[in-house]
Amino acid sequence: MGEKSRSGGCCGWLLVAVILAVVAGAIVLTIKKKTSHSDKPAPVPGPPGAPVKKYADSLKIAMQFFDVQKAGKLVDNKISWRGDSALKDGSQANLDLSKGMYDAGDHMKFGFPMAFTATVLSWAILEYGDQMATVNQLEPAKDSLKWITDYLINAHHSPNVLYIQVGDPVADHKCWDRPEVMTEKRPLTQVNTSTPGTEVAAETAAAMASASLVFKKTDPTYSSTLLTHAQQLFTFADKYRGSYSLNIPEVQNYYNSTGYGDELLWAASWLYHATGDQSYIQYVTEQNGKDFAKWGSPTWFSWDNKLAGTQVLLSRLSFFGSKGISDSEKPGLQMYRKTAEAVMCGLLPDSPTATSSRTANGLIWVSEWNSLQHPVASAFLAALYSDYMLTSRTVAISCSGHSFSPADLRKFAESQADYVLGDNPMKLSFLLGCGDKYPQYVHHRGASIPVDATTGCTDGFQWLDSTEPNPNVAIGGLVGGPFLNETYIDSRNNSMQGEPSTYNSALIVGLLSSLVTTSSAVQSFT
Repeated sequence: MGEKSRSGGCCGWLLVAVILAVVAGAIVLTIKKKTSHSDKPAPVPGPPGAPVKKYADSLKIAMQFFDVQKAGKLVDNKISWRGDSALKDGSQANLDLSKGMYDAGDHMKFGFPMAFTATVLSWAILEYGDQMATVNQLEPAKDSLKWITDYLINAHHSPNVLYIQVGDPVADHKCWDRPEVMTEKRPLTQVNTSTPGTEVAAETAAAMASASLVFKKTDPTYSSTLLTHAQQLFTFADKYRGSYSLNIPEVQNYYNSTGYGDELLWAASWLYHATGDQSYIQYVTEQNGKDFAKWGSPTWFSWDNKLAGTQVLLSRLSFFGSKGISDSEKPGLQMYRKTAEAVMCGLLPDSPTATSSRTANGLIWVSEWNSLQHPVASAFLAALYSDYMLTSRTVAISCSGHSFSPADLRKFAESQADYVLGDNPMKLSFLLGCGDKYPQYVHHRGASIPVDATTGCTDGFQWLDSTEPNPNVAIGGLVGGPFLNETYIDSRNNSMQGEPSTYNSALIVGLLSSLVTTSSAVQSFT
C-alpha cells in the first residue's frame, strides 16, 4: 500500500508540473505571437536560387495559354492547333487591330480585361523577371506582353479616342467555331470625349506605363512610345470622367465596371513609377486619394477593382523609400500601406481579422463566376508583400495585436497555388495540362473543335454538345474553378466553372513566378 501511495503521489505532482509547464508554454507562445515571431529580421534573399520543380513546371505550362489566345498573324506559333485569325480586325477604321488576345473561350477582344492582363503581366515581369529567367520564361513573358501592347498602341487612335472592343458579343456567342474560320462581323467600340470611359482608358494607361518599364532597357524607343500613350490616356481618362458601363450599357452583361476611381489611382501609381513625376504622387495622396482610395477598408483585387493592387504597389515607396516625397504626401502613402496590411491580415488564416470568404480547405472563395481569380490574385499580392518585407528587413506585420512574418504570407501564397495545382479534395489541377488530372471538357471553342473539322457559325455547336473530351488542350489555361462546397462539374456547357480567361493567366503567371524560387525584391523598377 505504501509503495502505491508514494507512486500515486509522485505521479500526481508530476502531472501537475506537466500541466503547469504546458500552460506556461502556451502563455509564452501567445505572448510571442502577439509581439513577433522574432526580434531579428529574416535574412534578405540573394540572387535567385534553385527553382522549385512543381512551380517551375507549372509556370512553363501557364505561360503557354497566352499563345493559345493570340489573334492575328502568328509568329513562331507553338500551338499546333492554332493558326492566323482576325487579320482584318480594325480594317473598317483603317486600323490594324489584328493582334491582341481573345478574352476567354470566345473570340471577343475586350479592352478592359485585356489591358488588366497586360498590367499584371508587366508587374510580374518587373518584380520577378530574374526568377522567370531561371526557368527560361522571361522572354516568352515579354513576347506575350508585347503582343498585347502592340494592339493597345494601335487601339489608341488619337489622344482622346480609344477602341475598347472588337466584336459583337451577342453575335459572337451565337457561333461555335474556330477563330481561324470565323465569319461573323467584327464591329468596333470606342470611347471618346462624348462617350467617355474612364476606367478602361485609365487601365490602358496603367498597362502602357507598366510595360514601358519592362522595355525601358531593352527597347527604349518602344518604351518611350508606350509612355507617351500612357500619359495621353491618363489625361483623357481624368479630364473626361465617365463610366464606360454607363455610357455604353451593352458592356454591362460582360465586363461591367463598379466604378472608375480605382483605375485612376492605379494608373497614376504606375505613371509615377514610370516617370518619377511627383504630380502623380500628389494625385493619389491628396483629394483623389480621399475620394477614391477607401483607406482602411480592405478590398479584393480583380479586373474590376484595382485598390488592393494599388495599395501594395504604393507600399513599395514606404518600404524602400523614394526621393522627393513631401511631408504632405507621406501620410497618404502611409494610409495605402496601412490598408495593404489590412488586406494581408484578412488573407492570413490565423489572423484575428481573417476573412471568412474561403472554402473548408482554405481556398479564398468570393464569387461563383471565375472563383479562382480572387485566391490567385490575393496570393500574388501576399507573395509581393512578403518579398517587400524580407528585402526591407521588416520583421512582421501586426493584425490586431498578433504578429505575422514574411514566411506566414508566403505560406498562404503557396497554399493557394498548391490548391490550384491539385492539392484539393477533388485532386484536380485547375491549370490545364498540368498534373495527371485536369478538366477535359473546357469551355473553349478552339480547343473543342478538331483542326480538320469544317464548320460554319452554327453547325459547330455539335462540338459544344459532344460527349467526347476536347480534342485539343488549351494548355496553361486556368479555368473558373470550384464552387464553395469544393465541387467542380467538368462540362463544356459549364462556362461558370470551366472557361479559362486570359487575365486569370496573368495572375497565375505572377503567382507562380513569385514561388518558383526566391530572390530579393527590386527596390526600383528603373
